[in-house]
Amino acid sequence: MSHEAGPGRRPTVADAPKVLHLDHTTVAGGAEFALLRMLQIGAPWSPSIMLAPTDDTGLGVYEALPADVPCRVVGVRQPAGVSWGGFGLQVLATVRLAIQAVATRMQREFRTADLVDANTARAAAYSALAARFSRVPFVVHVRDMTDRDALGRTGHFLMRRVILPRADGIISDTHPPLDSARPYLKPDALMSVIPSASGIRLRESPPVRTQGGLRVGMLARIDPWKGQRVLLDAFAEAFAGTDARLEFAGAAPFGHEDFLAELQDRAAELGVADQVVFHGHVDDVDALIEEWDVAVQASTRPEPLGQNVLQYLAAGRAVVVADEGGPTEWVRDGVNGLQFPARDVQGLAAVLRRLDEDPALRERLGVGAATTPGLLDDAEVAEAHATFYNEVIEAVRRRATRGRRAHETIYDDVVRRTATVSSASTVSSASTVSSASGPA
Repeated sequence: MSHEAGPGRRPTVADAPKVLHLDHTTVAGGAEFALLRMLQIGAPWSPSIMLAPTDDTGLGVYEALPADVPCRVVGVRQPAGVSWGGFGLQVLATVRLAIQAVATRMQREFRTADLVDANTARAAAYSALAARFSRVPFVVHVRDMTDRDALGRTGHFLMRRVILPRADGIISDTHPPLDSARPYLKPDALMSVIPSASGIRLRESPPVRTQGGLRVGMLARIDPWKGQRVLLDAFAEAFAGTDARLEFAGAAPFGHEDFLAELQDRAAELGVADQVVFHGHVDDVDALIEEWDVAVQASTRPEPLGQNVLQYLAAGRAVVVADEGGPTEWVRDGVNGLQFPARDVQGLAAVLRRLDEDPALRERLGVGAATTPGLLDDAEVAEAHATFYNEVIEAVRRRATRGRRAHETIYDDVVRRTATVSSASTVSSASTVSSASGPA
């Protein structure tokens, strides 16, 4: 399947490397939006995308690709949740990965790519298999910690034994995921911390709300580990029966519709159903975040970062994050946001009350957020990726050259040794003949 519609056109770049991006899904997730945004602004390389089939028709989130970016669907479906399933499900998943690897390796785009870029962990699994016995430079986006809690049993095994040992380069939003992956990488693999393209608009003076009750929001897909339940319980403890409002923005993909229903029931149980709004997927994220006073990240396990934190900061909101994982690299407590003890409902409720009672603190934190060092717009993120891609390509090329030279050196040495032995043998034979023809 090829793509023929979408906004914008990619600028022509002389000698731009051909980069094949692999993704296992067309569902609108953070990884998919990050790649899409870079390609929409005109990435300084020659991109193509290869997707695994899904249950949905069409290209999903990738329908919005620029018209000149080729996009194909090949292979077999890669269902979600297999890393947590039983033995039979994992055997089936392994077979699907093998089939997908073969289907990927057979494609002309793979064989002619200057670099293969795996956008998700599942795509990395079959692309690592496809690249196993090829010399194509292979880059992996590490979007989670390399541990069993984050990846599941099978995912953790594949990341440690298949994906990372083959990777020539890895990219992550923050340092913790890189540190967790480092023990499994080959010694010459390159690593880089590059924020995801988050669609942020940098501001010098963030807007400040002055009317109405406190508006608290979370931008994240509906998923138990994203912390919606923690925030809902904390909000109810702090603001039940007031004019404060809580807003959740994000769809419930990957089979989490039941969790969304649980959250709605929980809001009714806590007596805050009329104060809580579930927006579902939101297209204009920037405009929505600007309407919030407080923006929260409350993941229940250490998160590499999450694009939402960058979007909160760029919007100049009073940002609240759990005190573990990648967000703590960006949010300094009391400077450009506040931290609370991870998974602590009472601790989060206390932080929310503090922000409600102190508008001046919210404004000061908002200014600090908007001026956070290191925030990049999508074009700057794309440039950073282009630089890293070229570094990986050059490193693999140098490694191959060294390998050829070493092989040639060994070959030349063998030839010299063979010539020496042959010469010595000839001399020895001549001496023997001479002795044999002398006087008795």
